[in-house]
Amino acid sequence: MTTWDPATYLSFGDHRARPFHDLLARVRAPDPRRVVDLGCGPGTLTVELARRWPGARLEAIDSSPEMVAAARERGMPAELGDVGSWQPAPDTDVVVCNAVLHWVPGHGELLRGWVAGLPAGAWLAVQVPGNFAARSHTEIRRLAAEPPWRGLLDLRGPEAVLEPAGYAALLAATGAAVDVWETTYLHRLTGSDPVLDWITGTALRPVRDSLTSSEWIEFRDELAPRLRSAYPARTDGVTWFPFRRVFAVARVVRGDAAPSEAAR
Repeated sequence: MTTWDPATYLSFGDHRARPFHDLLARVRAPDPRRVVDLGCGPGTLTVELARRWPGARLEAIDSSPEMVAAARERGMPAELGDVGSWQPAPDTDVVVCNAVLHWVPGHGELLRGWVAGLPAGAWLAVQVPGNFAARSHTEIRRLAAEPPWRGLLDLRGPEAVLEPAGYAALLAATGAAVDVWETTYLHRLTGSDPVLDWITGTALRPVRDSLTSSEWIEFRDELAPRLRSAYPARTDGVTWFPFRRVFAVARVVRGDAAPSEAAR
């Protein structure tokens, strides 16, 4: 299990929150009975769900004990759980799964199962990073394939997520009303190694867990100049970091309702 550090993750909290808000803006549930946050992390965005739908029963799960503890400190009803084994309760009207499913191999089957288990009119909103072919990730894999790291690390490749058309086809096949899109954010970062700092809280977590403390320091020291070359700072000290994300929102349709009608 990957160990998560809420403080490190939240060091870029504003940037990481933007896709969540863009995703939630396309969910038009007026008065849901139960709202679920799958992979709630430290609960900072779960709070936004509670504010938007104060009358709903809120359910939040995460596989990280550290993240669950942080969410509970914010007053969220977070529970330790596995997204891969979660099933919706009969009154679940909104499911949000933000920046989680790229950690779950074969999550297409999960999505199909969730839609099948949700009631008519329910909303499923998913966001995954689509940047596994970006230099921030290819440089990690390239370094991991070199001595002395070769064979020590099991890293995810571009196949960790689908392309937008893949999610559209998968969800449309369930009969749901589907809205899929992608956005590339251009994040304004500062500091001596801002991209390294960013991925330390996410993509490098499995690397950190696989190495000793001294090996981890050595790996980071070797990776840092590669990332500085891939994402050079401007003369004003700003590093512009492109980050592609894929979004999918589905509204469950049952009976004879047409998908176009359900999306209204």
